[in-house]
Amino acid sequence: MRRYTIAQLQQMRESEDHVEFKKGEYGNVSYNGAGKEKPKDRRKCILGYVTALCNEGGGRMVIGMHDSFPHQVIGTKQNENSLGDLESNIYRDAGIRPEVYELFEDEANRTGRVVVIEVPSRPVGKVFKFEDVPLMRVGEDLLPMDDKTYLSIIQEQEPDFSEQFCDDAAFEDLDPEAIKVMKEKYAKKQENPSFVSLDDRQALSDLHLIVGEKITNAAVLLVGKEAFINKMFPQAKVMLEYRNTEPQIHFDNRMQLGQPFFILIDKLWDAINLRNGSVPIREGAYIFGIPFFNEDVIREVANNAFAHRNYRVNSEIIVKQYPTKLTVINAGGFPKGVTVDNLLTTPSMPRNRLLADILAKTGIVERSGQGMDKIFLNTLSEGKSEPDYTESDDFNVSVTFSAIVKDKAFAIYVQSIQQSLPEDKRLTVFDVMALCEVRDGKKVPKNKQIAQKLEQMGFLEKHGKTNAIYYILPRRYYELAGDMAAYSLATDWDIDQVWAVIKPFLKKYGKAKRADIDKIVGSHLSNKQLRRILDELRDEGKIKTQGLRNYMYYLLGDTPDEAPNE
Repeated sequence: MRRYTIAQLQQMRESEDHVEFKKGEYGNVSYNGAGKEKPKDRRKCILGYVTALCNEGGGRMVIGMHDSFPHQVIGTKQNENSLGDLESNIYRDAGIRPEVYELFEDEANRTGRVVVIEVPSRPVGKVFKFEDVPLMRVGEDLLPMDDKTYLSIIQEQEPDFSEQFCDDAAFEDLDPEAIKVMKEKYAKKQENPSFVSLDDRQALSDLHLIVGEKITNAAVLLVGKEAFINKMFPQAKVMLEYRNTEPQIHFDNRMQLGQPFFILIDKLWDAINLRNGSVPIREGAYIFGIPFFNEDVIREVANNAFAHRNYRVNSEIIVKQYPTKLTVINAGGFPKGVTVDNLLTTPSMPRNRLLADILAKTGIVERSGQGMDKIFLNTLSEGKSEPDYTESDDFNVSVTFSAIVKDKAFAIYVQSIQQSLPEDKRLTVFDVMALCEVRDGKKVPKNKQIAQKLEQMGFLEKHGKTNAIYYILPRRYYELAGDMAAYSLATDWDIDQVWAVIKPFLKKYGKAKRADIDKIVGSHLSNKQLRRILDELRDEGKIKTQGLRNYMYYLLGDTPDEAPNE
């Protein structure tokens, strides 16, 4: 967001410039209206004004200046030495991500302090509320939004920025080299070699990037000259920052990329790959490496950020690279209807349809709805943590990838499965997620049908009966992990394994209830299986019982030192 000076703020009008001035000279402006009984009084607080400004398309709240024009500096101690806390608290309580900063009328002496809260515009179709009430400013008051305004907002449809015409653009503002790359990629993807030989104007026209002499925003972003893109859409840049450690604030290296997309995307990957490493994996005599950052995954994420971001927000795509982590942040929340929880199941709804269409036709992105599948499938198949989208909100989409391969055996196991299957029969992202659930200790995956399919194919093992059914990865996985003991513990126990855990308990404590034995054995056996084994142990004299039914105890028998079945 743009930061203003005190001189600029003094010349602003509250209504025209979407700004709210508060004196704050007698103490802090209330954060949330606490202590005031009437709702209309509680609303006149920082959270109330931030909510209303966001609903009005964004603006700023200025604390420490008079509300009469021209706005004189009064000064304030609002959140002195705690502006970061104020910013975090607003985001926590309102879901709005502001930028908070301070200015001084006398910078040298640090007097005449003013606090500015820059409030972003609400996303299309989204209304924010304070105490469950959508607010709007009406003169000096903060009032509940009227029904007409509220309905008009929630029924909004996001216009396609990419198909709109860039009024100042001419054909000469487009880059011939970028057009050449685009034609080559389209010809290859569509298996249409003759497309390469088309006149540039004709090719762009066929793709609806130009209409007569009119140039679309998509054309400028995809194949425009760098200087023209920077002039018209400076927010279209990608900022790549590298830091040697995650806690540090300042970057060790920063690269600004502002070329047309068809040139930018390769330069971005090349720059990331310069600091890319790999994890060596060995299976017998076969050695291969899993890259810290998978090229297909990172390209797909960058492509999606470019195609789906909100170009009406003046913020670049930010890529933060660390030795073992990479984060991509782009402006604009998820498209309408998409959330962190339904990323893989909700059909793709591109914010910039023409842009996304060209990227699909040129093979840059996967077909609609498959890009996210590819991102998760490749990441999980490499034994890494799943992509983390939890820092996303209504204003930004943020995804973080870990370079750490936490399970090498799983990576080898999945790769061996994929190589054994025809391409059209390979595991899907939902299959691999089910395998991950089982590996991580879930007895039965969420999707039982997928679990049954994988079990029939031999990629999962089913154990137990009736209510005690559970799944584990097959013996092959545990062999790769070098942990056959874990496989033994995970499978159905036999009489020797039951005796091995019951005997030490009885020796230490003297006796055990049936409930104690159930806890010791866990889910390795059904109730019926365990009862059968306990009967066998009693018949062999290894254990004996005392008491009846609910008062029955198990004790060591007369021949406890001999193994069962000897």
